[in-house]
Amino acid sequence: MRIGKLFDSLRGKNKHTMSEQNINEEIQDQNINPEVQNEETTATEEVVEQKSEVEVLKEELQKEKEQYLRLFAEFDNFKKRTSRERIDIFKTANKEVITALLPVIDDFERAMPQITKSEDTALVTGVELIQNKLVETLRGKGLIAMEVKAGDDFNTDLHEAITQIPAPSEDLKGKVVDCVETGYMLQDVVIRYAKVVVGM
Repeated sequence: MRIGKLFDSLRGKNKHTMSEQNINEEIQDQNINPEVQNEETTATEEVVEQKSEVEVLKEELQKEKEQYLRLFAEFDNFKKRTSRERIDIFKTANKEVITALLPVIDDFERAMPQITKSEDTALVTGVELIQNKLVETLRGKGLIAMEVKAGDDFNTDLHEAITQIPAPSEDLKGKVVDCVETGYMLQDVVIRYAKVVVGM
């Protein structure tokens, strides 16, 4: 209706100068299509939505990256920890068996002074060979005997004081006077403390 009125006014105003084609073009210029406006608005909204979706995706990607880095660090720590534990297990795998054999070594140490008094040299040599073989076999598995002698400082990390006696001299006060039972270490771990007498 509006287009018809506009068409009539333009036709009446400039009958001689404007052709019908020009009038139609004028009408089209004057009357903007609302569908075009809606399409432009929709396109703008879609661009805004796309931008916001991109931002959301970027945030999600950043979160995933952070989570991946945390998981990677945790897994790396887990690998290192299990590797250390495995090495420790290998080091002390024979701990129970070796600990059970320590009294046998003690018996050899107590018996040897009496056996060496025997006139049977073959017996003495045979027992010494057995003792040495046992000690060397256990040493090959990582067993280390602690060397404790009179005058050493008393060390609670290595020694166990079974008694205290008056020090024979001033320089032995608070120090080891005698070692009653040999202590042993398996690799770097103490499996039996050296039993010592401490001067006071």
